[in-house]
Amino acid sequence: MEKPKSYCEYIDRLDASSPHQNYHDNEYGFPIASDNELFGRLLLEINQAGLNWTTILNKKDNFRAAFDGFDVAVVGKYGEKEVTRLLNDAGIIRNKLKVGAVIYNAGRIVELQNEHGSFKAWLNLHHPLTREEWVKLFKKTFKFTGGEITNEFLLSSGYLPGAHIKSCAAYDRILKLNPKWMEG
Repeated sequence: MEKPKSYCEYIDRLDASSPHQNYHDNEYGFPIASDNELFGRLLLEINQAGLNWTTILNKKDNFRAAFDGFDVAVVGKYGEKEVTRLLNDAGIIRNKLKVGAVIYNAGRIVELQNEHGSFKAWLNLHHPLTREEWVKLFKKTFKFTGGEITNEFLLSSGYLPGAHIKSCAAYDRILKLNPKWMEG
């Protein structure tokens, strides 16, 4: 069987009970209004580095619980006690570099909120940029946000086009929610 050319084609080959199905149909590429949810998506993408996305989707609720519901203001204030707690939490990815980057990035997002009103406003201020320009901006602003992490975060949150193929039902749903989606 040949490799699928898109996430949409990959989903078509999976059982409907796969964690990918709901993510593909209702989250991937859809605009995210909440700064906490944007932060949560970035957190998940950072933790996916070097791992299978299925692993992250299966642990998504654990991440949400471990990181105070993705409350960026709370996570941005985490100290050593929380780091130790997270590194001992078997329900998430226990990687010191990733945990440290997530906490640092939460603090940076709080700074961006203070400067621009919200993380979303900061993203919108820079939209549209090319993938390369986004990567450069993210590397300058955050930790642990290389090309693939930045690209997937932006695709998954609707800032870059290409999350879905035109024949996918989600494509038209996203276009109705975000008419400028194709301008990325």
